[in-house]
Amino acid sequence: MIKVPMTKRGETLLREELSDLKGNQRPTVIAAIAEARAHGDLKENAEYHAARDQQSFIEGRIKEIEAKLSTSQVIDVTTLPKSEKVVFGSTVTLMDLNTDDEITYQIVGHDEADLKARRISFESPVAKGLIGKSIGDEVGVKTPNGVREYEILKVIYV
Repeated sequence: MIKVPMTKRGETLLREELSDLKGNQRPTVIAAIAEARAHGDLKENAEYHAARDQQSFIEGRIKEIEAKLSTSQVIDVTTLPKSEKVVFGSTVTLMDLNTDDEITYQIVGHDEADLKARRISFESPVAKGLIGKSIGDEVGVKTPNGVREYEILKVIYV
């Protein structure tokens, strides 16, 4: 079985969502189905059908999260030996050599990626170009907008 890397933060978020789905949302939708059933004819009962659709979504999401957690390899970057090398989970500050702008990214699992929060998937072109490189290295990354040149300024393990 292929293990998919995930940060400790990503695992925590998925476990919290799973707990909410099982402990709050599932019982709520079960109660809504029971209440809708009490109203009689199920064929024309929109509340019943909406609650069943919601239940289907919740059960599907529970299975999806459980599958992700079972195939994940949780990496706590704070426990890794500190170095100047870019690894999964590290936070990297780059200088865009095309624009002289500084930008910081954390390299995370694909479920955790959020460009607005500056978290990029380890499968993204930028992350693939950075992993294994060290502070001071210049990296050319092929992106959809062409080749971008970066210099690695800082790598932290937080």
